[in-house]
Amino acid sequence: MSVVTVQLGQCGNQVGQELFDVISSDAQVGHRGGYSGASCERFFHQTTQGELLARAVLVDMEPKVINQSLVRAGKSGRWRYDEASCFSQKQGSGNNWANGFCVHGPHHRDVVEELMRREAERCDRLAGFIPVMSVAGGTGSGVGTYVTQCLRDIYPKSFIINHLTWPYGTGEVIVQNYNSVLTLAHLYQLSDAVLVHENDTVHRICSQLLRIKHISFGDINKVIAHQLGSILQPALTADSHGAYSRNPLGELVSALACHPEYKLLSVSTIPQMPRSSIAYSTFIWPALLKHLRQMLISNAKMEEGIDWQVRPPAASERTRTLTGPGFNTSLANLLVLRGKDVFSAETGDFEDAALYTSWLSSHDAFNVWKSSVPFNKYEKSATLVSNSQALLRSLDLMVGKAWNMFASRAYIHQYVRFGISEEDFLDSFTCLEQVISSYAQLR
Repeated sequence: MSVVTVQLGQCGNQVGQELFDVISSDAQVGHRGGYSGASCERFFHQTTQGELLARAVLVDMEPKVINQSLVRAGKSGRWRYDEASCFSQKQGSGNNWANGFCVHGPHHRDVVEELMRREAERCDRLAGFIPVMSVAGGTGSGVGTYVTQCLRDIYPKSFIINHLTWPYGTGEVIVQNYNSVLTLAHLYQLSDAVLVHENDTVHRICSQLLRIKHISFGDINKVIAHQLGSILQPALTADSHGAYSRNPLGELVSALACHPEYKLLSVSTIPQMPRSSIAYSTFIWPALLKHLRQMLISNAKMEEGIDWQVRPPAASERTRTLTGPGFNTSLANLLVLRGKDVFSAETGDFEDAALYTSWLSSHDAFNVWKSSVPFNKYEKSATLVSNSQALLRSLDLMVGKAWNMFASRAYIHQYVRFGISEEDFLDSFTCLEQVISSYAQLR
């Protein structure tokens, strides 16, 4: 089944372009038979000349980034975008969610809907949509939320998984916390799941693991694309009977988003290292999985700096209001293993009931996908997609900062003039406070 990616705003278009680059490169290595075919069907369609066209719609209120994405894709020589699937204007959204959601979105609705409908109709079997966007600016967050709402209206039964890039905590835009709160609160009502990457975390991966000295947004986008690709490329599920997963988005949602109160997904990948070091490194599954499990329970976003002192609570402690210090309780986890000897990898430690909330059995809460095809030059790699308390602290911090600004009425007038009322803000705060409360009480 095929997935349509909707790239929104500067960040969404840059991440999307890197994602297609990783996927096309991976699918076209050597003789990979059914794997390559499944990957290409999922993310590309072929022209009569044999060219691979990305199943994507590109939307931005300024043309520069889309034009750059078109050029870079064409230069790869492996794939390209369909220029007829792009929409841009001459004026941005001014980092204002309300401008994107209330003005640009409705004004250009018909054109963008037609592009998405046409791309969906090119699919023999549509699995769903992945809107890719940032939450800090105006177009990605505001127009992105509006476009997601349109998708939900047009395709009420299709899966929609939003990919969000959260801004640096120190700030990229003065009103980024307002934009983030409004985006996340609305998407919680529209999306089947929300997959999150935090710029601060990815920046640390670039610095400490990849040893990049002068980190650019391009470097950050490559890390995000690598982790996304490792989730979305074909893999064998427990009940796929030797055939690659037919509906990747449906499988992802059923494995991880079992309750409407819990939709936030975080991602961890191991190993991650400079390209120059990969050829000289050897990995064994027990060591990779031991590190990844400890990253999960101690909420370490990368293998550098794992706290090995954190342990799951004993059965007698599970009734307490709070688990042990630093312990990250999970609702559900999906482990994706790729590479050599993958079917010999023992994953039983991830089925430990102590890792999960008491009201869901570990058998239902844990799933594993496997592929013997190595991914993106790593002989062995493991990616964990987790619906857990991993994002709780960041979310609480973001909502707190936005509330402090709102309480002093800072910049509210800039949203009111585009049609967002103070009641809309309060509704969004209420929604996210409920999300924070739900995750905080996981035990």
